[in-house]
Amino acid sequence: MASPKSTLPRIGAHTPTSGGMVKRSIEYALTTGAEAIQVFASNPRGWAMPDANIEADKAFRQKAEELDIDVYVHAPFLINLGSPTVGTYENSLASTAYSLKRAKEIGALGTVIHTGSAVDEKHVQTAWKQINKGMMPILSKLKEEDPWLLLEPTAGQGQSLVKKLDDLTKYFDALEWHPKVGVCLDTCHVFAAGHDISVKGGMTQTLDLLVSIVGIERIKLIHTNDSMDVCGALKDRHQNLGEGEIGLKPFEELIGHPAVANAPLILETPGQEPEHGAEIALLKKMREKRK
Repeated sequence: MASPKSTLPRIGAHTPTSGGMVKRSIEYALTTGAEAIQVFASNPRGWAMPDANIEADKAFRQKAEELDIDVYVHAPFLINLGSPTVGTYENSLASTAYSLKRAKEIGALGTVIHTGSAVDEKHVQTAWKQINKGMMPILSKLKEEDPWLLLEPTAGQGQSLVKKLDDLTKYFDALEWHPKVGVCLDTCHVFAAGHDISVKGGMTQTLDLLVSIVGIERIKLIHTNDSMDVCGALKDRHQNLGEGEIGLKPFEELIGHPAVANAPLILETPGQEPEHGAEIALLKKMREKRK
């Protein structure tokens, strides 16, 4: 599936898959006007790795291509490559590899994983070493045409490996700056971690910082969420656009920034078709003003 070629981002939402991706996810996209969607390829709160349904995957790929919908996979929330618990670490590696495989099978452009936590302050340095040891064999198998692995910084709580965007350098160092590793920026997470994107120019400054850290070519996806909590609260609680502490103006800055030209905006806000349809329409109006 081709990447978007416009100078402004595609807009869409995370979609449910109950009833099948061909029926539910594609219909969701059509109903809401989504140009890009994100899906779970397995239970997001479990380690199960079910076998692929080859025919269903083929039908989904064909339908997404026919409708020109870009697809992304969000890997399970349990993944924590920095965990000091051996079982969690090993399951995280297996689940990451599986999610990349499923992404390829359904024609997705990337797989999102959370950057995770060392859990214990004493484990931080060991965490970077185990991430390198476990992930490099997985990344070495990726070909140029395969989906990207997209690192999503969390809200900065506890012993998060990426507390603020500057910490991404350590994560990329651990992954040896592999050419198939990119970033998925979550606006709620980055705000919760202490980057104040709610003030005038704050979103632009934060995106400029991200570009300076990883390079514009690695910014591949934006989770576009408002926040229930104030800046620096270290709480991951998404809110509908304009109804939280970030407000609407920063998202106008977001859409106009060159770093997101080829990084679709994916909503992970409360609600389903009615709410997401309205928010997609709102973001499209912002985009139209930028043309």
